Amino acid sequence: MYNHKNLEEKVFDGPFDEVVLEVFRFQYENNQIYRAYVDALGKNVANIHTADAIPFLPIRFFKTQRVITTQFDAEVVFESSGTTETTNSKHFIKDKSIYERSFLNGFRQFYGDVKDWCILGLLPSYLERSHSSLVYMVQQLIEKSNHPKSGFYLYDFGQLASVIRQLEADKQRTLLIGVTFALLDFAEQFPMPLKYTTIMETGGMKGRRKELIRNEVHDYLQKAFGPQPIHSEYGMTELLSQAYSKGNGIFKSPPWMRILIRDEDDPLTIKQSINGKARGVINIIDLANIYSCSFIATDDLGVLYEDGSFEITGRRDHSDLRGCSLLTL
Repeated sequence: MYNHKNLEEKVFDGPFDEVVLEVFRFQYENNQIYRAYVDALGKNVANIHTADAIPFLPIRFFKTQRVITTQFDAEVVFESSGTTETTNSKHFIKDKSIYERSFLNGFRQFYGDVKDWCILGLLPSYLERSHSSLVYMVQQLIEKSNHPKSGFYLYDFGQLASVIRQLEADKQRTLLIGVTFALLDFAEQFPMPLKYTTIMETGGMKGRRKELIRNEVHDYLQKAFGPQPIHSEYGMTELLSQAYSKGNGIFKSPPWMRILIRDEDDPLTIKQSINGKARGVINIIDLANIYSCSFIATDDLGVLYEDGSFEITGRRDHSDLRGCSLLTL
């Protein structure tokens, strides 16, 4: 019998290579969907001793199945944005505090104490619907920053511009985190040189604008706001952790999240690094997903580097256009 609370602590503080196997066995024994999938592959669980031998659940299962480990009444259900033509993914959350611990610790690792920041959220399409994990995260960052000007903005770009000018005058470290189409709209209407404000895009065009590759988006934003690098957040409804890029589209993950690359033609094969990198389809281990599934086979194409950093280079053909997607090359 597993001590769930003890395993929760290990997720964030334990040695990854040891904890990942413990989480795998815990989920195999307590997640009916994942167990059925592993068994259908004919895998002998007793022979799995390394992370790259663990089966990864295709992400589409979150669209049709209740992917949960242990039985529980969900404290919250996060739902993907999707489009009118797609089925939304649902992530049933047993304990919101695990998600909060993940994104707060992750933010602290990459950006320091949130209390040093003013957090401005430009997420109109997400605020207009409920059950967004991204909105929940940014709301918590806004509250914990405790800055009087932290907050969400819908379409009042004039007010947002005024707030940013005041923050710049005050030399206040500011994070403007926004969905891509809204950042582009804001840049078009209110270009201004920024010195103390970090721009972070979360992806997301949702048919509002012509699809652009990431470099085009970043070039446009830099022409409007100055030469400093454009940051990016990589997350999704099916994950409770995020990776961050501080420029050039190179992402880094927190210690409890790891990226692997699978072969596009043989999805059960994990590709090894050749000349310092591996290219293929992204698999994600997110140990914070302790009560859903920590082993996710995404539809994102990418490149993994030997230091664990990675790039997103596109989407597999015929996969749904994700609400947080951004075309890349």
